[in-house]
Amino acid sequence: MSHEAELIAALRSLATHKAARGLLDDAAVLELGGERLVLTHDMLVEGVHFLPGDPPGDIAWKLLAVNLSDLAAKGARPIGVLMGYSLTGDSGWDAAFVDGLGRALDAFGVPLLGGDTVSLPVGAPRVFGLTALGTAAAPVPSRAGVKAGDQLWVTGTIGGAGAGLRILTGELSGSDELTERYRRPLPRLTAGERLAPLISAMMDVSDGLLIDSSRLAEASGLAAAIELGDVPLSPAHLSACGGTRAARLAAATAGDDYELLFAASPEQTPALHALSEALGLPFTRIGAFAPGAGLSLADGGEALPLPPRLGWEHGSVSC
Repeated sequence: MSHEAELIAALRSLATHKAARGLLDDAAVLELGGERLVLTHDMLVEGVHFLPGDPPGDIAWKLLAVNLSDLAAKGARPIGVLMGYSLTGDSGWDAAFVDGLGRALDAFGVPLLGGDTVSLPVGAPRVFGLTALGTAAAPVPSRAGVKAGDQLWVTGTIGGAGAGLRILTGELSGSDELTERYRRPLPRLTAGERLAPLISAMMDVSDGLLIDSSRLAEASGLAAAIELGDVPLSPAHLSACGGTRAARLAAATAGDDYELLFAASPEQTPALHALSEALGLPFTRIGAFAPGAGLSLADGGEALPLPPRLGWEHGSVSC
């Protein structure tokens, strides 16, 4: 178990309010007088979630987008954000961040409502936090709603952000489309809101398709099976990385995609295809759920061993 998982497990004894959803979900859901308020908080740390040389405006965009992605996974419509900002004494950098944040807020139609600023010691990595608030209609999907026999689907394409990071660090050659996927993810807000009434459970893909699929299965007390050959890759990704088994495994364990991962009954397939066409956003069936536990992987029907690392975890250690 990772240190992150150990800490969250310890915090569950404190998070007893039903709005916390047992700390097993992407966001908290607070019911107030018939209104469902959805709240989430994510942080970005220099050298962990973004590169030291990334443009400040792109970091601001990503800070907002990753939090809005959590709202999208609950079918919520954003109503505002609060930000925590670390000052490092570089006024030019701060100005560029503020300009980028303004552009991102305008792009998603979200107001900044407040927050806090702190000063960091000289040389400390930059750290930012953002709390996003939204409202949602019932039902608000959780990770724990999957039923045996449900199919596993994902929006868009997978692995583009991971390939973009490798391009930015000089490990790979590829197009600007992939670096854009890493620096400026697009939260699937409209898709999340439209999917919510049709599906059993939903979350966003932030830490990697395999690890997040395993979390969806675990939260619902089921086993998940994924067909690696069905994992959707973009033409830009295929051009840069190829379509080999190794390339698909790398894509399935890379983070920062911020696509929606959801479970739905087979009876919803026609409605899902119709919605996908209406939105102009691919929905791809990549697996299924069954009684049991854990995650299994196949490629063209051939069973595969799981890779040692399913995705990103903070402070992961061997147990």
